[in-house]
Amino acid sequence: MLISRVVSARTSRIDEIPTPAPGAGQVLVEILASGVCTSDLTPWRDGPTPGGGPIALGHEIAGRVVATGPGASRWRDGELVTGLGGPGFATHAVLEADLLLPVPAGVEPAHAIGEPIATLEEAISRTPVTAGSRVAIIGLGFMGLGLLQLVRTRAPRTIIAVDPNPEARERALALGAHVALHPDDVAAYAETGRAEGSGGAAAADGAADPRADVVLEATGVTPGLATASPLVRPFGTLCVVGYHHAGTAPFDMELWYKGATVVNGFCPDHPRVMQAMTDALRHVADRRFTFAPLVTHRFGLDGVDAAYALMAAHAPGFVKAVIEP
Repeated sequence: MLISRVVSARTSRIDEIPTPAPGAGQVLVEILASGVCTSDLTPWRDGPTPGGGPIALGHEIAGRVVATGPGASRWRDGELVTGLGGPGFATHAVLEADLLLPVPAGVEPAHAIGEPIATLEEAISRTPVTAGSRVAIIGLGFMGLGLLQLVRTRAPRTIIAVDPNPEARERALALGAHVALHPDDVAAYAETGRAEGSGGAAAADGAADPRADVVLEATGVTPGLATASPLVRPFGTLCVVGYHHAGTAPFDMELWYKGATVVNGFCPDHPRVMQAMTDALRHVADRRFTFAPLVTHRFGLDGVDAAYALMAAHAPGFVKAVIEP
């Protein structure tokens, strides 16, 4: 099998290694698509630690079953699957049978990668997004635009989309957002409708208070948290979905005085993520969620570095890259 691994800062190399055999409860999968995730940007940028070996990346996998180990008989050769595991930037990977789900019929593997939408669905499942809710999404990259689609399945009254990139705001409007704001305009939006009452132009649904019942932060950086705070209504909910990997992530104490609930949108529990993946893939099967406008770039196994470079540069037109070995 072939595998792409990071051998130095921003540099990957394709190696040929023996194809592993699945053990008990495992499945050997031929990888057909693997998403490039921002959570792996740091190891790609920094490369291996001194004395460390190559770094194998990729954890957003969809592929075809080619062999099963003992206790994995529910899967058949040739079935298309997605799930949790890695490394994904390779031609093959051994995955745990219990962490796989079937790719919905008629959906190509690159449009059915379960791991990223499962993490989004699980985060939303712990927030009170219901029919008629006002919801704001801060950050309109892959995660934010995915959240937008999943929020729409809950029939919200209003979706407020926030990002400094005008291209991202346009995408959000095309995917069903009602209002698209630059972060610099958030404070005025939050105050104007309240000042003007139910007739205020700022509130897309005519409500006296245009702030959101639920705010979903999907930037992973502290300025995103600062932008989110003014949009949370009193006794509303802020869900931190973005990955804040290191250091401190201070919150606006005004949330405290508003009686807001803060939800950690990260989930380390495999059973919860797999349940969320089941629900998310149902939305994919029902065409209520689609990767089509989100997967903007595709590369072969030799394009891993190019994919990460586009992501790191926030290149125009880029939302999500998929490696197709």
